[in-house]
Amino acid sequence: MPIQILLADDHVLVRQGLRALLERAEMIVIEASDGQEALRIASARRPDVAVLDIGMPHLNGIETARRLRETVPAAKSIVLTMHTYDPYVLEALQAGAVGYVLKTQAAVDLVQAIREVLQGAIYLSPQVTHAVVQAYLTRSDLPPDPLTSREREILQRIAEGQTTKEIAQRLGLSVKTIDSHRTRMMSKLDIHETATLVRYAIRRGLTTA
Repeated sequence: MPIQILLADDHVLVRQGLRALLERAEMIVIEASDGQEALRIASARRPDVAVLDIGMPHLNGIETARRLRETVPAAKSIVLTMHTYDPYVLEALQAGAVGYVLKTQAAVDLVQAIREVLQGAIYLSPQVTHAVVQAYLTRSDLPPDPLTSREREILQRIAEGQTTKEIAQRLGLSVKTIDSHRTRMMSKLDIHETATLVRYAIRRGLTTA
C-alpha cells in the first residue's frame, strides 16, 4: 500500500511544494494548516508519517508531535524546520519526533527521512547531527519541562501576543481559567513577569523570536 503522509504547515506554498515532492515518490499526502487541524486529521485518517512544521501558530510542531505520540502512537513524526539550534532539536526528540529535517534540505532529505523512520530509524539532517553530538558532549540538554500540554499551548499563545480574552475565546475556556493556568505556569517555572515567560517559550521551541 502507498505510504500515507500527513503534511502540516501554515504556509500554502510550502505545502504545495512538499506535496509535489512526496507525490512524485508515490506517497499519498493529506494536508493540514496548523497543529490542531493535524491532530484532528491524524485521529481520523491514521497516517503512517506526520511531517510537522515546527513554527506553526497556536500549536507548534513539537507540541503536535508530543500529542500525536499519545493519540496516534503508530504515526511517526518528522519535524520540519529552519532551526539547527540544539535546544529545538533536543526538545523535538524528547517530544517523540523521530525525524528532524531542515527546510533548506527538504528536497534532498525528506523522502529519505520518511523511508528511514518507517524502518524504525531516527533521521536527522546532516547539519543537525553536529548540534546533537555537541549537546551530548557538553551535556547541554534541556531540563524536563514541568508544564502540562494545555499549559504549553496557552504559553505559546501568550508568546504570540494573544490576550487572555482571545486565548479564552479560541480555546473555549473562561478568562479565569486562563489566568489560573498562567499563574500555575509562573509558579512552576519560578517566573514572575510575562517577558521572562515569553523568553522561556522561545528557549523551549514553543515559538520563535
